[in-house]
Order: sequence, then structure tokens, then C-alpha cells
Amino acid sequence: MSLRTTNMQPFDAARCPHRRRNILTGEWVLVSPHRTQRPWQGEEAAPSATRRPQYDPSCFLCPGNKRSGGEINPPYDGTFVFTNDFPSLLMDIAPGKKTEHGLLQTKSEKGICRVVNFSPRHDLTLAEMDAGHITNIVGAWQQEYASLGSHPKINHVQIFENKGAMMGNSNPHPHCQVWAQESIPMEARKELQQFKKYYANTKRSLLSAYVRVERRVKERLVYENASFVAVVPFWAVWPYETMIISRRTVGSLLRFTEKEKKEFAEAIRVVTVKYDNLFHTSFPYSSGMHQEPTDGRPHPEWHFHMHFYPPLLRSASIKKFMVGYEMLGEPQRDITPEYAAGVLRGLSTTHYTHSA
Repeated sequence: MSLRTTNMQPFDAARCPHRRRNILTGEWVLVSPHRTQRPWQGEEAAPSATRRPQYDPSCFLCPGNKRSGGEINPPYDGTFVFTNDFPSLLMDIAPGKKTEHGLLQTKSEKGICRVVNFSPRHDLTLAEMDAGHITNIVGAWQQEYASLGSHPKINHVQIFENKGAMMGNSNPHPHCQVWAQESIPMEARKELQQFKKYYANTKRSLLSAYVRVERRVKERLVYENASFVAVVPFWAVWPYETMIISRRTVGSLLRFTEKEKKEFAEAIRVVTVKYDNLFHTSFPYSSGMHQEPTDGRPHPEWHFHMHFYPPLLRSASIKKFMVGYEMLGEPQRDITPEYAAGVLRGLSTTHYTHSA
């Protein structure tokens, strides 16, 4: 079989396969925009149009209900935070380390897992809340980051939300999780290394330079206000992946001004509303903030940002899977980040259920 090409086409990133480097991790993603022309023969299923009640007596997270661990929730009327009844990390374990056969390493890991209920309302998501309500949630995140991060054994605090059954969320009541642990986990550690490398050479934040680029070219910009930008990252893996980045170089939520706190809430509202408006569905995603480690060391290199990783590709029911080449080679996407940003940018910031 000959590999010789007689009709070589000029390279155009909007039409030709290419790789893009993730500046936060140093890893690469394969982009194949020409594949959007192929006929789709994937799985389709009708999205659920069921509206949840404001209160569900069988929900473990609704006010006044018994949780799966046996505790009774208080009749809360705002955010409600509690220690996870079935945590993935524990504090009361003895330190331990073992190497077997000179290769296999095991190390104990201390940690605390918390749950933050966003609202007493069972039927609301962030996209359906106003910016004032989300600002109160940001306040709860600040308190958890400060409280957990001050513990001498906690060196990293990860706040994240899995929204929707498609993302493995078994309880639809609006909530997120906070995992605080002894080690800096791998994804945050990769970013820390890239941040440090860039700061050592420039004495500036890597993401501050990136924000300047995105605000100049505007191709991947989805939304901006005085304090934050929301972009589809140049290196995005998921079809409609976005990232909210502070315009000022700050390491964590604790360094926000009151104005930044409110404008961060507004950026979250806009991004999640646009997601729901894309396919007129409650858009599933995993999201989370990357903040500076709480290891007691200065981190002038760190720049606050929040990732949104949604799986939906062509409709409310068609999900992108990481399979085959992506599991064995590297991540791959078909639609370009520029195309995805253009679609999101053009969507309304009014939730589709509130539109005329």
C-alpha cells in the first residue's frame, strides 16, 4: 500500500487534523475537524422532560429528611454543609508506607470529604438560580476552603460538582463535594508544575498571559465581565468544555474582593444557562475549581480558574465517550474549540424555561 499523496492540501486548523498542547498540563489533544462531515450512527435516546418537585420526601439531601447515614438534615433555608456520610477519605488512620518487590508502592492518605447543598429546593440547578443565590454558595465554598485548608494535615482542597446521572450523580438535589487531602492530587500537581515553570521564567502568571491572548483574538471567548473571562480552552478535550479564569492573578476564592465574588457568581450563572440553552435540557457536566495548595507555602505562580467538563456532543442524548484511541493514545475531539465557543457565545443568557 502506497502512502504517497498526490493532492496535498494546505494546512488549515479549521479543516485539517492537528494536535494542540494543553499549557496547564503539558499534554496534547488530537483535533479532527474533517470528521464532522461523516454521517452519525451513534446511540440516541430521548432526553427526560420530567420536572422534579421542590421537595422530595425520599431525598437524602432535602431539609428535614433522614440521610443515608442516619443523620437528620436541619430545616435549612440556604446552603447546608455536612461531612460526607460515606467519605472516600478518612482522617483517623495511622501513617503507613510500603514498597513491594522494589516496584509497587502504597502510601496512606488522610483527608476529609464534605457535601455542600446549594439550596433547600430539590428542583433547582445553578443554571436556574440567580447570581445572588450563587454568590451565597461562593461564600460557603470560601468557608470550606478556609476551614479545611487551615488543618495542618491538609495540603489541597478540591471543590467539584458532578451534575446529572450521565456524570454519575446518584442524587439530583443541587449539591457539590469538597475533598480535602494530605497530598496534592495529580491533575492539580501537573498544573502546579506548569505554573511554576512559567513563573520562574517570566515572574508572571501563566493564565494571565493566556487571558490576554484570548481577549485579544476573541475566537474562543464565551463571556467576560470586569473580573472574569469564560473561554473554550484552546486545548479543550470535551466538546463544549469551558474554563472560567479570574482576570486578576489570585490564588484562591479567599482573595476575591466582594465585587469579584459577585462577578464570579454571574460568570457561573451565564455559563450554566448557556449549557442548558444549547440542547434545551438540564446539561450534565463535571466542574471544579483549581486553587492554590494549602501547604503553608507561598504560591505567587498560581492563578484561580474553574473547569467545566460536559459530555454532550450533538444533542441532549448523544454523549462523547473516551474510548479506543483516547484510552490508549491521547484525547481526541472533532469540533474545534473555536466552533464550540461560537455556538456558546451566540446563546442567550436567559434560561430557556424562562423565555417567552
